[in-house]
Amino acid sequence: MFRSFKRLSLLLLMMLPVLAATAAAPGKSAIASAHPLATAAGHEILEQGGNAFDAAVAVSAALTVVEPFSSGLGGGGLWLLSRAEDQHSVMIDGREVAPGAATADMYLDEQGEPIPRASLDGPLAAGIPGLPAALVHMADQYGRLPLAQSLAPAIRLATAGFPLYARMRLGLQYKQKLIQRWPAGAGIFLVGGDVPEPGHVIRQPDLARTFERLAVEGRDGFYAGEFADGMVSAVREAGGIWSAEDLRDYRVVERAPIEFSYRGVRIVSAPPPSSGGVALADMFNILGGFDLAGLDKVTRIHLNVEAMRRAYRDRAEYLGDSDFVAVPVGMLTHPFYADGQRSSIRLDRATPSSALPGYRGEEPKGAHTTHYSILDADGNRVAATQTINGWFGSGYVIPGTGVLLNNEMDDFAIKPGVQNLYELVGASANAIAPGKRPLSSMSPTIAESDRGVIILGTPGGSRIISMVMLGLLSWIDGADATAVVSLPRYHHQYVPDRIYFEPAALDEATRKELESMGHELRESSRLYGNMNVVTWDYAGDEVRAASDPRNEGGAAVRVY
Repeated sequence: MFRSFKRLSLLLLMMLPVLAATAAAPGKSAIASAHPLATAAGHEILEQGGNAFDAAVAVSAALTVVEPFSSGLGGGGLWLLSRAEDQHSVMIDGREVAPGAATADMYLDEQGEPIPRASLDGPLAAGIPGLPAALVHMADQYGRLPLAQSLAPAIRLATAGFPLYARMRLGLQYKQKLIQRWPAGAGIFLVGGDVPEPGHVIRQPDLARTFERLAVEGRDGFYAGEFADGMVSAVREAGGIWSAEDLRDYRVVERAPIEFSYRGVRIVSAPPPSSGGVALADMFNILGGFDLAGLDKVTRIHLNVEAMRRAYRDRAEYLGDSDFVAVPVGMLTHPFYADGQRSSIRLDRATPSSALPGYRGEEPKGAHTTHYSILDADGNRVAATQTINGWFGSGYVIPGTGVLLNNEMDDFAIKPGVQNLYELVGASANAIAPGKRPLSSMSPTIAESDRGVIILGTPGGSRIISMVMLGLLSWIDGADATAVVSLPRYHHQYVPDRIYFEPAALDEATRKELESMGHELRESSRLYGNMNVVTWDYAGDEVRAASDPRNEGGAAVRVY
């Protein structure tokens, strides 16, 4: 059955409209990222003659310095690239992998129950980082400039330092006790063991030297030789299970993106080990069978939620690293499959998640990642989402390196049906195995229609996919970049069976109607997401960049 679905899927993809392939180059460059200094680093490289892919190296590296609670050399990411000259799209998979000594039950006690925080705190929670290898790969295979040139802004930022800002200080307060456990991290981020005041300059000379080594030696500057051996020794001494072979054998993978269409819009997003593209295709295929424009607001929200519910259910059941397990991508992204999903949706009533096949019920728990979007003057595009998973990852900085390690091992299903940091459940498809990449919700996405192009994505753990979905729907309905990032958000992820929402997303009357349909609602106690969007409207060659008003991001459009 999967083979026939795959053949049909390929035929449908061949029939996708060729949209705006002959559009002229925009003549302007735009970057939207989570921090103004990272956006400035990318524009600096574009001004020096680099393309969008060189700028992506610069932005990724700068975010490592100025947003260390979200991503870094000790983590990984997914980079969706679209090259203007030949319309080539590819996803650079720099996701972390499980160490060779990892086992399926490594975070369970003798009774088979999860050991509290074992998959979250300290180096045992860390997968083998992929971000350094991804930066080298992008520079070598897609950039115009030497790697050292694109890394120069990050090296300068790490050396000179930057002032502590409100969101980072909030993260330090949240994770202060964890960071205090290891001297290297405490020495960078704390003063006398305490969280410094706003404006305190954060300097990272060890991280600057690590970047310099990567700039000179390339991949081997991180994954081989004395530097790699020193990292392994330190990690093992602190309770981790890395080996020199784990670092030596790490490889970036180029993957074909997930592509689908919705009402004349071609959407390109991340394939496994991300669940984002598959889930988005499923949700949009479900919604494509309804006349959303002819329905009232409450019914549209209800249908969006029901599409989310079913896509997140399939995420829990089927999705994992396709290099290790058979993921039925063709089936899950096929319109025929969505027809079956849609047939179980009532317009007047919520479907209890417990009524869906394979229900896995657990109660909740926690978010940190970062996203940026780039368009260069030639029309090259990058949507990139990178992460160390939770706030400040594992909390462990490898001494002498400035490298803060991820806690990405928590993204595996450490036990079927048990929720992770983001309340997500998983099955055996996402079980821990040596060399395997954990399932992700990262959803860097590029969409194109006769109107133009949108490049978007966001952090937010399990909520990433629903935020990208709502952002795309608003753009398709005519919203500009600023409206997309400002859109009030709501979210459903199958388990727990409730709609989370920002206060402005659902007015009181809407809440009451949704509750009368059987939906459980919970107002979000904090604003979530940090979307960064670039748009290019073909009419008038209008290029815009916008950062989420919920945070301090930086967005800028320039002409060189």
